[in-house]
Amino acid sequence: MKGYKVAVVGATGAVGREMLKTLYERLFPITDIVALASGRSAGHPISFGDKRILKVQNLETFDFAGWDIALFSPGAAVSAIHAPRAAASGCIVIDNTSHFRMEPEIPLVVPEVNPHALARFRKRNIIANPNCSTIQMVVALKPLHDRFKCKRIVVSTYQSVSGAGKEGMDELFANSRAIYVNDPVTPQIFPKNIAFNCIPHIDKFLDDGSTKEEWKMAVETRKILDPDIAVFATCVRVPVFIGHAEAITAEFEHPVNVGEARDLLRRAPGIVVQDERDDGGYVTQVDCAGEDATYVSRIRRDPTVPNGLGLWVVADNLRKGAALNAVQIAESLVTQGLLKQAA
Repeated sequence: MKGYKVAVVGATGAVGREMLKTLYERLFPITDIVALASGRSAGHPISFGDKRILKVQNLETFDFAGWDIALFSPGAAVSAIHAPRAAASGCIVIDNTSHFRMEPEIPLVVPEVNPHALARFRKRNIIANPNCSTIQMVVALKPLHDRFKCKRIVVSTYQSVSGAGKEGMDELFANSRAIYVNDPVTPQIFPKNIAFNCIPHIDKFLDDGSTKEEWKMAVETRKILDPDIAVFATCVRVPVFIGHAEAITAEFEHPVNVGEARDLLRRAPGIVVQDERDDGGYVTQVDCAGEDATYVSRIRRDPTVPNGLGLWVVADNLRKGAALNAVQIAESLVTQGLLKQAA
């Protein structure tokens, strides 16, 4: 069987598990696969497909020589140490953390949007996966930008707790249960109680009053889509387990026709349009969980600005927002002939 040797780093986390699942489901050509995590997880079993069980190996002592691709999602501090080590051994790193995204020599890639950027990865042998909220936004805006040229974006996000990992999901469950049984609620992962609440605070606050998550959406969009686009984001954590939603208002240089915009979105790769102006004729976070597509609903003209358009965009943050995008990058390396010939 022809294929590649693939390592999944951070395999015991929510995104790492989703990477293993996605590689299997999409039949990525694999001759060997290894699950890597910290030493405390070494030896633990983890599933790959329906029948195969992998034993987690220790990232600290793993030798990446001879391995073709490593999908990293272990946290930024860990990637900072081990991604360059893997890359130096000749293994191509696709990193899901924030650590390398804004380094000029490292491509930041969404395959439906800027696959051409992959041509630059050899300088460092590392490719960065964008932030989950950025990915679904640029997928939705790419066909519209190509036709009408986007110049300004105002976006409010409604981001699920899985964006904070398994611990975030556990806290939503625990806090919800505590409220039901009248126990005290003590936030640990989030700055306030997340159960039955919305928190307009994701990541650290910066000097200008924005959060780092909001900053990421702005700078990553400019690196991926167009350096001249102005972005103003408000990022909110909501009591949903999986799936991010975004209310986007985009202003374009050229006149926008709603019908044409809808047709462009329907024809674009990776997008599913569900835009019925009726009860339930739109996609919600619950609807998108476990799905690969970026869903677009509520397409309408914004009359408050010239050439404005409003969109409701929803995607599974663990799949398209993380694992699926990383696997699609690997697939793009294969289709573009940027990987060595499979053995």
